[in-house]
Amino acid sequence: MRKVPKVKMEQNMDKKYEKCSDEELIVRLRDGESAITDYIMEKYKNLVRSKAKSMYILGADREDLIQEGMIGLFKAIRDYDTGRDASFFTFADLCVSRQMYTAIQAAGRQKHAPLNTYISLYAGSFDNDSAEKGEEGELINSVVSQSERNPEEVLIDRENVELLERAIDKELSGFEKQVLDLYLTGMKYSQIARVLGRDDKSTDNALQRIKTKLKKAILK
Repeated sequence: MRKVPKVKMEQNMDKKYEKCSDEELIVRLRDGESAITDYIMEKYKNLVRSKAKSMYILGADREDLIQEGMIGLFKAIRDYDTGRDASFFTFADLCVSRQMYTAIQAAGRQKHAPLNTYISLYAGSFDNDSAEKGEEGELINSVVSQSERNPEEVLIDRENVELLERAIDKELSGFEKQVLDLYLTGMKYSQIARVLGRDDKSTDNALQRIKTKLKKAILK
């Protein structure tokens, strides 16, 4: 019997499943089509890589984060409930983010800001999901590579960074530090709320407190 090459089998599997929604695939997986797990893992590997790239600034190794993210994706496939949860994509996005952030916390390597390589600080306020807030800008409204700036600018910003680090450690609560960590990866407050298992309102309020506390510390 002629053996079908693995690449050919994967191509055939893609064609078989690509017209189905994720939710339909999960139902079929529960009915015994185990190959669907591999298909979904492959389909969403770029989502995992993208999140690993953004969370890298919290101090974890990127390859480790990708591995953790794939574990989170596998858990999403295993645990997704079509009758209870939101879309599979939303559920998977949450599971991947939680798995990565939990791993960072467990390793004790999280940092409050990407302060070692990139920084440019300005007093302002945090943005969030709501355009109705009318906020005037972000506390950290640009992040510029030190290699692109002159030594004098870098020195000035380094002093501001040290001031900000002290303010973070002294003024922010544990929850506020977690919120700030995730905010600095580019997450919106609604995404942060899901990762930390909090409601949108408490997370939005935490961002506003962070803004007020750090702005006050910088302008002293």
